[in-house]
Amino acid sequence: MNASPQAGLPASPDSSTRRRHALGEFVRAARARITPQMAGLPEGMRRRTPGLRREEVAQLCGISVTWYTWIEQGREVSVSPAVWARIAGVLQLARAERAYLFELAECADPQHPRDDGSEAPGLLRECVDAITAPAYVLDRAWNVLVHNASMSELFDDWPIRDPQPNLLRYIFLDPAARQLVVDWDQRARRVVAEFRADAGAHLDEPDVLTLLDELNRDSDVFAHWWTRHAVVEREGGLREFQHPSHGRLAYQQTTFRLATHPDLKLVMLLKGA
Repeated sequence: MNASPQAGLPASPDSSTRRRHALGEFVRAARARITPQMAGLPEGMRRRTPGLRREEVAQLCGISVTWYTWIEQGREVSVSPAVWARIAGVLQLARAERAYLFELAECADPQHPRDDGSEAPGLLRECVDAITAPAYVLDRAWNVLVHNASMSELFDDWPIRDPQPNLLRYIFLDPAARQLVVDWDQRARRVVAEFRADAGAHLDEPDVLTLLDELNRDSDVFAHWWTRHAVVEREGGLREFQHPSHGRLAYQQTTFRLATHPDLKLVMLLKGA
């Protein structure tokens, strides 16, 4: 662990400095509300101030008191994601607080909160059903958790026929996708790069690993583009379909992250030209 205070250098009022100070103040406030009992420590002598002492947090996190003090002071120190995770655990941060800490620290949470798609709330289903345009919700492995009747009709009832609908399996393993999706080759190439961007924080998770193994084994196209390591953001835009009953259809795709379930995405297809 390397850390070095910026001794003798004036702190510039840039965004990085403001971020470090906000992070230090947040950690200090969180420390103040954790009692020794909450942390599993003996209460000991009477305390002048509430909460844990800095040296107690440092000891529980396995770091030096000086180093932890620099964090609270907003000093420029190098802190690994694993240490931030230990600090978040000792301070018993709630989910939103933990996400805020890692956002300020500008690093990925090694214990990224997992969304259990099987527990998608009924209200989410009601919301998707209330959308008149084709709409569906994807989890981190692009399983279709919820979809409405318009989406089912557009995809020729694929989500109903498939007991465990997965958008990637459909695109690369279902022959119907090549007939339905206009410019399938171009879309398939981009989809792989979009999924790599989505799956970056989940590549070691069993459901994602199982999906990747299957696609790399059963789809030469997926395997080809996966080895290219292209990464792009999921973007909206024109999506065209050659529907077996309704002919050529054009939509504008929009994707939203769900605030209460960050690993889930709501995808809507709005009628367009």
